[in-house]
Amino acid sequence: MRSISEIAEEICSDWGKVNFAAKPYLEAMYSLDSVEDDYYFDSGKSIVSYFLANASTWRGPVAKRVKAELKLMAGIK
Repeated sequence: MRSISEIAEEICSDWGKVNFAAKPYLEAMYSLDSVEDDYYFDSGKSIVSYFLANASTWRGPVAKRVKAELKLMAGIK
């Protein structure tokens, strides 16, 4: 599996204008290796979950693949 920071790089390169609500979580993802890591007082899993909850405007084949990868990492169905 890729690190969350690697996934964040792919998201930034594909998603032109990142939704303002997803942006802080995407920025936090740059400092995470896995969902087991913490970002200050938040777990990596919660950061990924909050990102996914705010990334509904990111669409397309890359978005679909990456969101599925993140859901698998975070244990989200």
